[in-house]
Amino acid sequence: MAIPTPHISAKAGDFAKTVLMPGDPLRAKYIAETYLDHPAQVTGVRNVLGYTGSYKGKEISVMASGMGMPSMGIYSYELFNFYGVDQIIRIGSAGAMQDHMKLMDIVIGMGACTDSNYAAQFGLPGSFAPTADYELMERAIQTAKAQGTNVVVGNILSSDIFYNANNDALDLWRSMGVLCVEMEAAALYLNAAKAKKKALCMLTISDHIYRKEALSSEERQLGFGKMMEVALELA
Repeated sequence: MAIPTPHISAKAGDFAKTVLMPGDPLRAKYIAETYLDHPAQVTGVRNVLGYTGSYKGKEISVMASGMGMPSMGIYSYELFNFYGVDQIIRIGSAGAMQDHMKLMDIVIGMGACTDSNYAAQFGLPGSFAPTADYELMERAIQTAKAQGTNVVVGNILSSDIFYNANNDALDLWRSMGVLCVEMEAAALYLNAAKAKKKALCMLTISDHIYRKEALSSEERQLGFGKMMEVALELA
């Protein structure tokens, strides 16, 4: 497919080799304007905003993924396969599922379980385990330690379903030690594997599924900032 694509209006060379991907387009705008030097908007199709700038002298882009695996699947595929992006770091929020998890914990998704059928397209003779790039994950862990930020590393759940008719579904994932639930990482990891590129998902715990706990908007901003300080160093 030629670029621009039906979903991204950027020209060749507009994206850096590293792209940070929050779900929310306005969050992408905030990141670009707050953290990047000389940010320039490079795409805005369907109001899915993308920017390129620099951080500590390194070129870096930020673009929204939208909500859910179909949306993440489209944008990450096009970035990896048409725009020459080498690594995508998802930065988002998640609901905690384990008792030891706390609000504002930063989670690194080593693996992404899923209830999605996204992997069926590859025709594999079994179940593929979507995993993060090890080098990116190790660098993120070491960066967080150097910054004094605690991270929780493990298995996460990427779900297609926000309002699940099966009330016991999360209980079953919880029983297998899955840390938290979000909606995009598995598709990102699968696309990265197929394209032979790198991907990582970092999440801030914004609420707890099994306790009546949730961050305020001010607390969300603080927790998000700590995650951003780690992610930006990975460019």
